[in-house]
Amino acid sequence: MTDLLFRGGTVFTATGTPDTALAEAVLVRDGVIAAVGAADDVTRLAAPGHDVVDLGGALLTPGFTDSHMHPVQAGLERAKCELSEIYGLPAYLDAIAAYAAANPGKEWIDGGGWDMTAFPGGLPHRSRLDFLDRPAYLIQRDHHAAWVNTRALERAGITAATPDPPDGRIERDPDGTPSGVLHEGAMDLVGLLTPRPTAADLDTALMDAQTYLFSRGITGWQDAIVGSYAGSDDQLPTYLSVAASGRLQARVVGALWWDRARGSEQIGELLERRTSAEGLERFSATSVKIMQDGIAENFTAAVIEPYCRCGGHGLSYVDPEALKGYVAELDRHGFQVHFHAIGERAVREALDSFEGTAPANRHHIAHLQIIEPSDLPRFAALGVTANLQPLWATHHAQMDELTIPFLGEERSGWQYPFAELVRLGTRLCAGSDWPVSNADPLAGMHVAVNRTEPGDSHHAGYPTARTPFLPGQRVDLATALTAYTAGSAWINRSPAGAIEAGRPADLVVLDRDPFTLPPEEIWTTRVAMTFLDGQCVYSA
Repeated sequence: MTDLLFRGGTVFTATGTPDTALAEAVLVRDGVIAAVGAADDVTRLAAPGHDVVDLGGALLTPGFTDSHMHPVQAGLERAKCELSEIYGLPAYLDAIAAYAAANPGKEWIDGGGWDMTAFPGGLPHRSRLDFLDRPAYLIQRDHHAAWVNTRALERAGITAATPDPPDGRIERDPDGTPSGVLHEGAMDLVGLLTPRPTAADLDTALMDAQTYLFSRGITGWQDAIVGSYAGSDDQLPTYLSVAASGRLQARVVGALWWDRARGSEQIGELLERRTSAEGLERFSATSVKIMQDGIAENFTAAVIEPYCRCGGHGLSYVDPEALKGYVAELDRHGFQVHFHAIGERAVREALDSFEGTAPANRHHIAHLQIIEPSDLPRFAALGVTANLQPLWATHHAQMDELTIPFLGEERSGWQYPFAELVRLGTRLCAGSDWPVSNADPLAGMHVAVNRTEPGDSHHAGYPTARTPFLPGQRVDLATALTAYTAGSAWINRSPAGAIEAGRPADLVVLDRDPFTLPPEEIWTTRVAMTFLDGQCVYSA
C-alpha cells in the first residue's frame, strides 16, 4: 500500500490538552498512522512515490464515533414514509398521501419522523389519518410515541376499555376513546402488528446507514438498542451477518437491550448474545442498554418533584432497588452498562446503581437532560461517562412549549449541564440518537459550543432558536470535538479515536477549519473525505 501523506492544513489529534492537540501533517502506512508532527519532519519519513492529500488550509480530525444511535432503524425508516425532513401537519398529510398512492400494495402505512411541536399539546389525532384506506403506524421523531389511525386501533382491538400498559400510556379523548397517540410501551400494542422487515430489509438498512454515516465522517458507533423494542426487530443477526461477511467497515458496539419486563434471569441470554459476536473484527456486543425512563415532553421522564401544571413524577421503568442488583451482576460479568436517563430521578437511580461497580467497564449514561446539582460530582467520583446528545440543548419549540413550562424555573435551569460536568472532571462522549435527531456530529458540536440551533435546522425560524439556552453551560470546540472522537472511541474500546502513531488511520478531512470560524458559523463546516484504515470510504 502506498504511503499517504496529509499536509497543508491543521491536524486535531484529540490527544493531550487542547493546546497540545494540534499538528501539521500525518503519514499513513499500511492503514496505520506512522507519524504525526511538523510538516517537514513528517514529509521526510514518507516513502518515494507517496500519495498526498492537500488539506487546503482545512482541518484533519480523527474519525467521529457516535456513542448513541440507531442506524438499522434509521435505514429502515429512510425506506418508508419518512417525515423527519419536513415539518407541519399539511406537509405531513401531503407526504403520507403521496406515500400511500405510491405504495398501493402495502398492507400498512408505516414510517415516522413527525415532530410533537407541529400539534397542539404535542398530540396529533387519529382522525387526521382516517382518510387512509389502511391502518397507519407512524413513529414520533424521538421514537417515544406513535401516531395511529382508527383502522390501526381497531386492528389491535384497542378501545376505551383497554388499560394502559405498565410502561406506557394510551392518549384518550374526553370520553375515554383512544385518540391515536400511543406512548412508550403502549406503542407495542400496534407496532407488533405491522409487517416485519425481512432479513434482506435489515441488511439493506444497515448498509444504507453505513454509507450515509461515512458521509458525515462517522467511522464507528454504538447501536443503543440491539434487541426488540417498541415494535422494532432484533438487529443482532444482521450485525453478525454483515460483520462476518466483511461488509461492516465501521467499528461498532451493540448495546444489548435489557427487557424491562424481566429481571436477572435474562443475563444468561445476554451472555450468550455477547459470545455470538466474539471473534468478529468490526462488531462486538459488550454493552447492555437499560432504559430507565421516558421523555419530559410526554411526562414519562422520571422526576423527583412532580411536573408543574399536570402533576405526576414520570416512570421508572426498572424498580430502582432491583436495578442495583441487576447492574452489579452485569458489572461482575464485565458488561458495560449504557443507560437512557432523561429526568433527574432516573439519572440519580442510574448513578445509585453504579455505586461499587468497576470503572474499567466504562459505564455511561446517555441523554442527561436534567441532573439535580448534588448529583453532578458523582459522575467523576464513580468513573461514569456522560454521554451527551448536544443537539437537544437549545431553545427549540419542543423545549420552550412542551418542556420548560412543565419543569418549572429551577429545574429547567438544571438541563444539559455540559460545562459543569467538564469543570468537575467528568469524562465525556457524544452522540446523536439518530434517527431521533440529525446524525451530523458537526451540528452537535455547534450546539455544544453555542447552545443555539444550527443555521440549517427547520427550527431556525422559531423566534428563540437564536437565543443561547443556558449559555453558561457552553463548552469550547476542542472539548466537543474530543467528545465525538477520543471520548466516544474510548467508550467503544476502539483502537481509533485519536491521531497518533500506531493507531488505525480512521480520519476525516473537513472542508474548512472550524477553529478559525466565528463560533456561530461552526455548523457550516462539512465533511470532505472520510478514511477508514487509510482507505477513502467517502469523498464529497
